[in-house]
Amino acid sequence: MLLERIYDEDLAQASYVIGCQATGEAIVIDPRRDVDEYMRLADKHGLRIAHVTETHIHADYLSGTREFAARTGARMHVSDEGGPDWTYGTGFDDADRMHDGDEIVVGNVTLRAVHTPGHTPEHLSFLVTDGAQAQEPGFMLTGDFVFVGDVGRPDLLDEAAGGVDTRFEGAHQLFASLRDRFLTLPDYVQVLPAHGAGSACGKSLGAIAATTVGYERAFSWWAPYLAADDEQGFVDELLSGQPDAHAYFARMKSQNRTGPAVLHPRAPLPERSTAEVQHLLERDLAILVDTRDRRQVHDGTVVGSLNIPGAAKAATYGAWVYDSEAEHRPLVLLADDREEAERMRDHLVRVGIDAVDGFIRSLDGLELVQPRLLQPEELDGLADVNLVDVRGSSEHADGHIPGSAHLSGGRALWHLDELPADGTVVTYCQSGVRNSVVASALRRAGVDVVELDGSYLGWLQTTGREPATS
Repeated sequence: MLLERIYDEDLAQASYVIGCQATGEAIVIDPRRDVDEYMRLADKHGLRIAHVTETHIHADYLSGTREFAARTGARMHVSDEGGPDWTYGTGFDDADRMHDGDEIVVGNVTLRAVHTPGHTPEHLSFLVTDGAQAQEPGFMLTGDFVFVGDVGRPDLLDEAAGGVDTRFEGAHQLFASLRDRFLTLPDYVQVLPAHGAGSACGKSLGAIAATTVGYERAFSWWAPYLAADDEQGFVDELLSGQPDAHAYFARMKSQNRTGPAVLHPRAPLPERSTAEVQHLLERDLAILVDTRDRRQVHDGTVVGSLNIPGAAKAATYGAWVYDSEAEHRPLVLLADDREEAERMRDHLVRVGIDAVDGFIRSLDGLELVQPRLLQPEELDGLADVNLVDVRGSSEHADGHIPGSAHLSGGRALWHLDELPADGTVVTYCQSGVRNSVVASALRRAGVDVVELDGSYLGWLQTTGREPATS
């Protein structure tokens, strides 16, 4: 059996390729939408991707299940658990609908579905048996059920899918799934989760790639509650301190349920000339994405541009600043070359931003403006300033500039009504990276925004004042 993990650092998301070398068949579990990397891996090992599945309807990225079916003819397998409200839509009419106990056979390898509700009602985990080596499962693909050191949050349906108090039922379901499904497994079973540290799908995910049932039984934060059969204590602890749910999660849930649009192989991105880009910008027919460091952006950028600093976090920050449901202008990327631009395009399609229409190598010849900055020592002397912290809620609670309101960066563009209607808005994050990203989106949306230079750390170092906590 071959088992390979493909990890996206941008979204802290893990997919898995499992293959049987004896028959040359493979399955991909929880793929992202840009599928070329999986296909290269399969080709390297002489495998044919015959099956594709996913553990649940994802909220943080678009699934590549339909993409694989269209590109390779792979058989789709999706959950049919959780009731009619969580049934996959028409985009999956050709998929096998899976229930608890159903199996996918890939040569000598068997994946058995285990219904593990809690994070979502339809969630499946997969017990993997390498038939050439053993008669019992040795691995569990847990999706967003069990992470290293944590479990999947049950509140995203409330936060991102319009649910009302579904978090409580989900939390109790999660307790039952751990008790009745996970902890009944042998300690040696290896646990392969769909997310790592940095994901917003839990609050304390570990940074290592895998764990075991025995390790989680002994050392996870939730293990003492299960050992004591303290269900209410588990629920209370689970629901406290979860990170902010980004606004784009609602769009991911909806599109993943009905079926993301199929990309098919894409043409190379065209390089745009300065004259072309100037023409598009003057007529408001495109949006320039300034991919440089915030310091370079502060020295001068294009009016109305969005700051997404490089490909490494393009999916995350792109989803913060570009609402693909409301915005139909295409994006032109600032990039050194086509390879860099296409790598960034790959990241953006992971969150459903398909409108990249080309790249430009330089801003030379375009009209530039300098975003407004405010020095930390200037804050105290200003009246009618509305200070807004765009970090996560836990960061704000741990320490913030006195008098500042909180609106996390992943929600700001969708919650402009929470910003003060009058006066200048001064935004800050921890060091300035997220602040530059969010401020660019707010400026484009018409908000009178000024960035606090150096952000929170700069304020601490410059003023020496005590932060507020809440």
